[in-house]
Amino acid sequence: MSDSANEPTPHRRRQRYRGTHPRRFEEKYKELAPDTHPELIAHVRARGMTPAGQHVPIMVDEVLTALDVRPGQRGVDATLGYGGHARALLERLAPGGRLIALDADPLETPKTQERLRKLGYGADVLVVRRTNFAGLSAVLSELELNAVDFVFADLGLSSMQIDDPARGFTFKHDGPLDMRMNPSRGLSAAEWLARADEATLERVLTDNADEPLARDLSRVLTGRRERIESTRALAELVRRSTPERYDDDEREKTVRRVFQALRIEVNDEFGVLDLLLRQLPQALASSGRVAILSFHSGEDRRVKRAFSSGLAAGVYSRASDELVRSSSAELRANPRAASAKLRWAQRAC
Repeated sequence: MSDSANEPTPHRRRQRYRGTHPRRFEEKYKELAPDTHPELIAHVRARGMTPAGQHVPIMVDEVLTALDVRPGQRGVDATLGYGGHARALLERLAPGGRLIALDADPLETPKTQERLRKLGYGADVLVVRRTNFAGLSAVLSELELNAVDFVFADLGLSSMQIDDPARGFTFKHDGPLDMRMNPSRGLSAAEWLARADEATLERVLTDNADEPLARDLSRVLTGRRERIESTRALAELVRRSTPERYDDDEREKTVRRVFQALRIEVNDEFGVLDLLLRQLPQALASSGRVAILSFHSGEDRRVKRAFSSGLAAGVYSRASDELVRSSSAELRANPRAASAKLRWAQRAC
């Protein structure tokens, strides 16, 4: 046996970071390894924070109640994400139930599928397809299912996407201005912004985020010679373009609205949602239920209008009269639930 075979594996020191606590997403190696450091994950959540690379599902009990999930049913989680809602649905569906899970994210979906498989949810009870929820009817046709007992969709970004600077959704840390749910398809936010004219950007800022400075910001953002390539560059330009009377809080809200408007446009989120809403009546079995979590007014208006129209037309027999919101206890434990709005409807017999 060679001497090299007996040599011990050299010790690899962990990555160092500035200060006493890691700040950058990639430095939070303990949070990014929850199986190895469960005590830290519990500590982070107890502080009302979401561990890096994870997502805390919102209004799980309210969703289960709205969908009236029962053992043996067949249903769809149209936005798999980190799998928190899917896990709760699978527990309620046992024994004999089946969940079809959809998600367009090619980076996170395989990780979530692996986690759920390790929990014992095999292909007989959990079917995963990489598509956005506009592909609902196509997936059901592929699986030779005429209809399902429920459909659930969580329209919010997952914390994994928000927190990772490489995805370009956040301006907390610098990263490429991407914002695509599927980074391999379509234009990035930087590419879209470079091609947009002033009128188009003004429309997008108004329609997608109700931005009061839409006209002024569109003039500034489209009037540059240099392309805006990073999240920090965009955020700083927006801040500098706000009126002097704005305080820091108003400037940050403006930045968030601009990022929201671009993300919605880059991913055609409203168009995809409209397609889902049109497919629901055919996808739901008699008395089947749908529940949708939305996070801003543009989404909620579409859901409310679709459910109200379906109720008036006799497509739905029941629909939620009022928004369901997160409890005060949930808001303390998960501040990201503050903007969540839940609506549900039941298919007519």
